[in-house]
Amino acid sequence: MTPQQKQLNLFGLATRAGKLVTGEELTIKAVQRKEAKLVVVAADCSESTKQNIQNKCQYYNVPIDFAFSKEEISQAIGKSRSICAFTDKGFVDSYLKLKGTNDMK
Repeated sequence: MTPQQKQLNLFGLATRAGKLVTGEELTIKAVQRKEAKLVVVAADCSESTKQNIQNKCQYYNVPIDFAFSKEEISQAIGKSRSICAFTDKGFVDSYLKLKGTNDMK
């Protein structure tokens, strides 16, 4: 199993644990409430959506990643989504370790 597949598995685990917020609106609210520890945006979502989320994350100092496609994220969490946020530091640490970095944009 590749590190990318393991990262995608973390989405499912976090969903079942209640530590993943999905959807643009809920993710933005989690960022504003400082609950989001890492936001993941599909690389193939619209530029305006990417820019909107990136601006929010920058303002609230939340790391953001554009690693997967909407299809990959949707399949991993079992719902059609292009934006989600981890709300647990443990999941974020595991995600970043699998990515091979502790430094996000």
